[in-house]
Order: sequence, then C-alpha cells, then structure tokens
Amino acid sequence: MNIAIDMMGGDFAPAEAVKGVQLFLSEHGVSTPDHSSLPSRSSAPGLILIGDEARINPLLVQHGIDGKSVNVVHAPEVIGMNEHPTKALKEKQRSSISVGFQLLASGKTDAFISAGNTGAMLVGALYSIKPLEGVLRPTISTIIPKDNGAQGLLLDVGLNADCKPEHLNQFALLGSMYTQYISGIENPRVGLLNLGEEEGKGNLLAQAAYTLLKENKDIHFVGNIEGRDILKDKADVMVCDGFTGNIILKMAESIYEITRSKSIHHDYLDQFNFEIYGGTPVLGVSSPVIIGHGISHGKAFANMIRLAVKMIDADLMKKMKSRLEKIQ
Repeated sequence: MNIAIDMMGGDFAPAEAVKGVQLFLSEHGVSTPDHSSLPSRSSAPGLILIGDEARINPLLVQHGIDGKSVNVVHAPEVIGMNEHPTKALKEKQRSSISVGFQLLASGKTDAFISAGNTGAMLVGALYSIKPLEGVLRPTISTIIPKDNGAQGLLLDVGLNADCKPEHLNQFALLGSMYTQYISGIENPRVGLLNLGEEEGKGNLLAQAAYTLLKENKDIHFVGNIEGRDILKDKADVMVCDGFTGNIILKMAESIYEITRSKSIHHDYLDQFNFEIYGGTPVLGVSSPVIIGHGISHGKAFANMIRLAVKMIDADLMKKMKSRLEKIQ
C-alpha cells in the first residue's frame, strides 16, 4: 500500500503536512522523536511525499522522521490556490499535484491526498484516473455530526452545483456504499433533502429525484428530510445538489469558527472541527483521491492518511465498480 501526499498544497505547506506525516507514523512506531522505541502496532503504508526536496527534507530531520520511512519525490512546481485548474495542470507538469496524479494513474501509488488547489484536484481526478464506468458524475461529501453522537454523510457539497434527478439517485448509492464500508453502518438510511417531509414536496428536481430514490432497490430510502433534520438522526446519508450542499457545509464550518471565537466549548460543537475528518474523498472515480481544506494543519493531514488507508483496506473503489456493473 502506497499513499502519495502533496506536501506543497495548503496555506501552511509543507510544515503542517510534515507534522501530519509525523503524527501518522508515530502511531505505527516508526522513527519519530517520542515514539522511536515503540514496537510497530501494524505495518505502516508506504508514504510518498511529493514536493520541493529543499523545503521538505530539513523539516523531516526537524521532526525526527527517518528518511527510510518515507520516499520523497521531487516536484519543484506548485499550483497556487487561485490558478486556473486545467491550465495549471497542463502547464505545470512538474507540480506536486500533477506528479501525484501521474503516480496514481500509473499504478505506482494507491491513493493521493492534497490540501492544495481544489479545482486542480477535481480536474485531475476526472481526467487523470477517470470516473468508474457507469458513473454519471463523481461527487464529494462531508461528515455531519448528529446531536446523538452519530455521524451523517451529506452529498454533494459543491462538485455538482446543477444536478439532474439521475445524479442524486447515483449519489445516494455512492454515499450508501461509502457509509457502509468506511463508517461501518449496515444498510444506511438515505434521505432526500427537501423543504417538506411529504412526497410531492419540493422543486422539480426534488420531486423527480424522490421517485427514482423510492424505486431504487440498492439503497434504503427513508423519504424526504428537512433542514431541521440535518443535525438529527433521521438519515445516515443525506442527498442534495452541490449548490445546496455547499451552503450547508460552509454554514457548518462557520458554527465551529463562531464557537471558537466566543470560547464556547462543548463536545458536540467540537465535532464541527473539520480537522477531525481530515478531508473529503472524491466518490465515483477509480482510485482514492482525498481533498483537504486549504487551512489544514497536521491533525487534518494525519486523518486524511488514515482515511486513505481505510478506503484502500476496504477496497472501496472495486466494490463500487462491481455494484455499478450489476445494476447497469
């Protein structure tokens, strides 16, 4: 198992990415300052660190990371946060994101992680490793903490602002499989985000999507859920178009920011910290691609690596491919 990490992506690169690598390796007893004498609890995956060697190597030494425990692949260029994704990928072939997708597409790595330019990561996922056969549109999701301690999955949260009913129907399947194999929830409940609980409510998209979801035998559809139900335990998978989902995501992020700024501390509110979840996977593509927040710190990077390990161990993409082949 080899996981590639874009060390140059994010506002605090590469320092926080290195901290994340150190945190992850310490769990496996791999040469780090305070854990060098610990026995390995499990076999650590191979970590491929992509970026500027001159900036990365001194940080590895500083954090006590043995060069034998990681492999640094030199990538002298960086795609900035505000660069045009397609143009940047085309013109910066030696950028950390471009090199990451080259390694993933060639099978030299099994997953790719970045907190860099989100657009470039999405374009790379779509055109470098391709969507799974039968996927109409890949999707991205976010974890929503429930008031009872459970977690829900909301998708789409920004990749697809305009959707057709067929897209929402497929998001429901992809989200259900992710929830089943990564979150460990058997037969997850799927809810359609709408402005009323009754069948027939909503705009044309919601009404048509309801019919498809109701007839979909590959998911456990529980009907419409309203905005007030998002933080309640009404559904494990919540489906909506990316325009709506992104607004909800950004509102959830602001909840955590407000609680921090006002020094409000509560176990539930702390669950809105995106660093706990690391990043969001692109669902519907052939290999694990995980996109982190631009302001990710070490904790988020470590959790992105953990998520990549889970997805690889679960062989999630192969399971999705198999399921899609059966229903086509």
